[in-house]
Amino acid sequence: MIGRDEQRARVSSIATAAAATIGVLVLTGCAATVPGAPRPEGAATPGTSSRYAALLTECDAVDSDQIAHAVGGGAIDRGFFGAICRWSVAGPAGPVRVTFNWFETGSLAVERETSHRLGYAVEDVSVDGRRAVLSRQPQDPGTCGIASGAPDSGVIGWWVQYQAAEHPDPCEAAATLVKLTLELSA
Repeated sequence: MIGRDEQRARVSSIATAAAATIGVLVLTGCAATVPGAPRPEGAATPGTSSRYAALLTECDAVDSDQIAHAVGGGAIDRGFFGAICRWSVAGPAGPVRVTFNWFETGSLAVERETSHRLGYAVEDVSVDGRRAVLSRQPQDPGTCGIASGAPDSGVIGWWVQYQAAEHPDPCEAAATLVKLTLELSA
């Protein structure tokens, strides 16, 4: 006759073997092949602008003096950079907020849909022959954003927000900044 301890040991061994077998079956059942070639995150495709290939340098794509000039301002202060870059520019009638974004896997369709969901007025435009999406906040005539296909992949976008009641056309300033960014691909 088998003792209780020996019986527990056998049951434990059988349970352990069953769990291991189920684990192997589950793991092999979840295997999948993903099509395409592996590419490190943030890597650019061959032949693209080297200024966009380096992660975390996209905020330097258009220099500060060009940004200040595009919005009609003077002194400029960069407050944040990364996937979204922000500047504050001293304009003749008050501060101007400028934002730049580059989403390497973004699309104009996503930018358009996001603007629609936020309640912005959206229109298709062209900037230097490239399709682009212009977005305006209906309650804020001093704000305008334009998104366009990036020089290498994804989308870029510039937002200009004049704080003063009297201001130049923010869409014109945003279009100028998009043009300056697109010149990188030339």
